[in-house]
Amino acid sequence: MMNFWSALYRRKRSVRLQLLVMALVPLMVLLPVLLVMGISRWNNDYNNLLIAKVESELQVAEQYLQRIVGATGTSVEALAASLAMQKAAEDGRLDDFLTSEKDALGLDFLSIVQPTSIDEHMQKWPVVQSALTGTARTAVDLFEADDLLMIDVALAEQAELILIPTEAAVPTDKVAETRGMMIHTAAPVSINGSQRVLVGGILLNRNLDFIDTINTLVYQRKNTAEDPRGTATLFLEDVRVSTNVRLFENVRALGTRVSAEVRSAVLDQGQTWLDRAFVVNDWYISGYLPIYDSFDQRIGMLYVGFLEEPFRLVKRDAIAMMWIAFIGVLLVFIPVFLRLAGGIFSPLERMTKTMRRVETGDLTARNNLNRTGGEIAEVSQHLDHLLDQVQERDKQLRDWADDLNVRVEQRTAQLQEANQKLETTYKQLVMSEKLASIGEITAGVAHEINNPVAVIQGNVDVVRLTLGEQAEPVKTELDLIDRQIMRIGGIVGKLLQFARPSDYGKFEEYVNLRDVTQDSLGLVDHVYASKDIEVKLEFSDVPDVKIDPSELQQVIINLIINAVQAMDGKGILTIQSHLLERDGKNGVCLTFHDSGPGISEDTINTIFDPFFTTKRAKGTGLGLSISQTIIQTAGGIITADNHPEGGALMSIWLPT
Repeated sequence: MMNFWSALYRRKRSVRLQLLVMALVPLMVLLPVLLVMGISRWNNDYNNLLIAKVESELQVAEQYLQRIVGATGTSVEALAASLAMQKAAEDGRLDDFLTSEKDALGLDFLSIVQPTSIDEHMQKWPVVQSALTGTARTAVDLFEADDLLMIDVALAEQAELILIPTEAAVPTDKVAETRGMMIHTAAPVSINGSQRVLVGGILLNRNLDFIDTINTLVYQRKNTAEDPRGTATLFLEDVRVSTNVRLFENVRALGTRVSAEVRSAVLDQGQTWLDRAFVVNDWYISGYLPIYDSFDQRIGMLYVGFLEEPFRLVKRDAIAMMWIAFIGVLLVFIPVFLRLAGGIFSPLERMTKTMRRVETGDLTARNNLNRTGGEIAEVSQHLDHLLDQVQERDKQLRDWADDLNVRVEQRTAQLQEANQKLETTYKQLVMSEKLASIGEITAGVAHEINNPVAVIQGNVDVVRLTLGEQAEPVKTELDLIDRQIMRIGGIVGKLLQFARPSDYGKFEEYVNLRDVTQDSLGLVDHVYASKDIEVKLEFSDVPDVKIDPSELQQVIINLIINAVQAMDGKGILTIQSHLLERDGKNGVCLTFHDSGPGISEDTINTIFDPFFTTKRAKGTGLGLSISQTIIQTAGGIITADNHPEGGALMSIWLPT
């Protein structure tokens, strides 16, 4: 082959021939490499497909096992709640009834145990413990030989398996496996008014119907000695206790054991094994998953798998066909390519240069070949036409992109505004729900306090009337009681006003914020006059707002006192007013900025909650909650934040 290329190259050293050689030589080298890479990739994908297949089959087997466990528990639980059992107990034929139901439900044992007679070997099972507390439960449990003997000697005989030496298994001194893997279920039952436990189970050792059903579900056929491709197995630890894997002919591989590698991965590490594995006497694509008992311990494995050999032969034949097809394509393609190459390279080179210019961003590049140049020239003309369309589409896309960016920015701004409104509405809704709940509690508490207070007041009046002039020595004490009763009444009134503000009349009128603020400062002058606290008023010319002046004064006094207490005897309180538009509504904002330590991050979102206070024994925690209710009732908003320059910043916004 190399001599042919050398002779051809010496005969005609044209550019076209050089291009031809440059095209074919890499083709002859790269195609085999690509084919090898493709075959390798296909082989990996094929293996992954086999693993995926066995994984799905393992899921089907696991689902069937879980369905059997669930159905067993459901059947026993339904039996425990049935009227038939109650009737059988009343007629004194409970044992016969349980025997009949055991056979009907396909159970290996079914019995009733009284809690007082449950011995140590029954108390250890979590399913029984759960039933004792009134909750039915079903699990796969591992029964020792003694446990099986106490239930039925036949079960112990069915469970016992002679261990068969198995290649690659973990060495062991055991000669037989006497334990049994049991679908174990228990449900609470009431017999003649006495609380008992209905316990049942299905032994999975040598349960060939169970394992053959799994095999039929997974592989849609029964596993036979003539067709052993699909197999399923139930392991007790690493011993096959129920399987359709054959040792030879019709002898099942009961008592054989799994390899040490699989046991370590599945039983010791709790992993699901999905890989090829040597099963008894051949290689299988296998899937193993751990089985957990009611103690959450790994006690066995569930396995499904199919013979690897048929699929290995298919892969071998497929790879051979790929190589044969590749060689055949080369033998046919090379002569044809040599014949047609002469009229192809030149226009192709021109089109290649054009495409390179397009790739660099020059959308004006064109081939400009005449149609007389043949089919390649026609392709070149079509390419020029496509490039014209691409250039036009590129222009349209750029225009659309600019328009889309503008729309996205507009929609983003609208979305951000909507999110802010939604967040504000959500916070207001949460606060309204809190106030409604606490208001109901507060109203009830206030009502309960009024009743004994009224009784106390009535009895004090009776004492005065009864003693007459003789009440003079205790007049001071009686007056003290009157004042305290009035104080309780005042507190209860505030609670009721907080709980049901709509029950109290509102006297709204248009008020001037400057006048109300100055009046409020006069009422609390004694609070800060004796301290090193300066109050600054910075009012702008703002319109009046409609609100009950006494309630607004109450809110302002509360905010001033809170600010004075926060500054701890020294600082500056700045009160400002200015116009502020909120949610499309005109309004006035009144702010209170103190020079105190500010509001901590963990309390800034809860200071308006009812009964929340940082003053511990000094405050009730209702001041800011009542203030918020007053402002919201007037259609305004009160907020709390920290000023960028330090200190707390309380803001009241009211619509004009």
